[in-house]
Amino acid sequence: MKKIIFFLVFVLIVHCTLKIEDCLAQWEPDVRLTNDPSGSFTSRNNAWNIASSGSVVHVVWRDHRDGNPEIYYKRSTDAGVTWGADTRLTNNINNSFSPTVSISGLVVHVLWWDYRDGNGEIYYKRSTDAGVSWGADTRLTNNIAESSYPSVAVSGTLVHVVWEDIRDGNLEIYYKRSQDTGVSWGADTRLTNNTSNSEYPSVAVSGSFVHVMWRDLRDGNYEIYYKRSTNGGVSWGTDTRLTNNTANSYDPSVSVSDSLVHVVWIDQRDGNYEIYYKRSTDVGVSWGADTRLTNNNAYSEFPSIAVSGSIVHTVWMDRRDVNYEIYYKRSTDGGETWGLDTRLTNDTAYSYFPSIAVSGNIVLTVWQDNRDGNYEIYYKRNPTGNPTGIVNINAEIPVEYSLSQNYPNPFNPSTKIKFAIPVCHSSGSWNPVITLKIFDLLGREVATLVNEQLSPGTYETEWNPSNYPSGVYFYTLKTNGYTETKKMILIK
Repeated sequence: MKKIIFFLVFVLIVHCTLKIEDCLAQWEPDVRLTNDPSGSFTSRNNAWNIASSGSVVHVVWRDHRDGNPEIYYKRSTDAGVTWGADTRLTNNINNSFSPTVSISGLVVHVLWWDYRDGNGEIYYKRSTDAGVSWGADTRLTNNIAESSYPSVAVSGTLVHVVWEDIRDGNLEIYYKRSQDTGVSWGADTRLTNNTSNSEYPSVAVSGSFVHVMWRDLRDGNYEIYYKRSTNGGVSWGTDTRLTNNTANSYDPSVSVSDSLVHVVWIDQRDGNYEIYYKRSTDVGVSWGADTRLTNNNAYSEFPSIAVSGSIVHTVWMDRRDVNYEIYYKRSTDGGETWGLDTRLTNDTAYSYFPSIAVSGNIVLTVWQDNRDGNYEIYYKRNPTGNPTGIVNINAEIPVEYSLSQNYPNPFNPSTKIKFAIPVCHSSGSWNPVITLKIFDLLGREVATLVNEQLSPGTYETEWNPSNYPSGVYFYTLKTNGYTETKKMILIK
């Protein structure tokens, strides 16, 4: 009997060693989100069609069931286990394309481009109650040329939008922001200025740092370019060329976690399309080497990236299996090393244009799939694929909010922060959205440790500011009706 048990344990250990991704991260079955005889389509990889905060997951797509393309929305309130009804967000006789979604707390922001004005313009819509109800459409651009392919990122009350625009005779990248969660909007800002095309921008934000990537033809072939703002989009630095080879580099997707900026894109330097990756560890000041993430003789295209602390997730569409399937890969050390490719779909039809998001421990992806005879929206999740540093350390339910002093303090290289969430809170029956953020002496946000819905309990998380200087920092716990700030000292 002991020999049998030993053998089973040995087999399990060997299996986990050979297929570590399978042991650490289990993907659940595909879920079909739409069901109508017309096509339902996700967007290109510069836009995210899925976003999540705590247990609420939001999905947007383009749908042809109404005779012309309209923008549709769907949500789950139990972390993607079950889903509500389809919600039509647009209603006009012209075409609406390429939706993208981003969230901050209970405010959901959706953008797309729309032909109701005779040419393509960027439109915006928001919900202030996590998708229960929606405000009116807001036209963000107004010119006689095409404005298309928006990308959106949100940090607190600041909403950042980028898109490609042909008002200057060739395609250029433009930017716009709202400082009041989408109530009002500033002027259009032209980010690029050259005689060649600048296309398919992708935007990410962390605190006051806004990062924009795009593909650019100014060098004779398409290369990936980057630009950043260090003051929340008020002013912008110079264009930075991130790739340099004689082949084409296409369609970046960017995500950021504190000082780490991550980008994935399609690259033709190997004779066929492969997925490449690059990172900056100093908020975009300098950049590491290009890293090839895929290696097969078929096309790997349109990657989407999402980051949570030191865990980096990317999905893409891949033709190594004859037809396009969705593949996934992750890094657990901030992009230093990468795990194996994981095939997420397996059917004889095409699976296209995946988009990825993370919330807490859950990884979520959505894509368009024609296994049903027409394109439908499909979804998949991994409930344990994003292990966070947030730990519930006490089974007792606290009677009030509290934020403890970090320990050790002063500290080097890391410190732990404990906080408590009671069972009663002002946000009603839902678990509250909790944010725990780090600020420097000037009040600039330097890190977000928590930004999600959490159940009542006592939690502990860790901050390891390896890329930040010695000095005084402040950490703030915030939720509906409660805010507390404490001071800590980093000594190196």
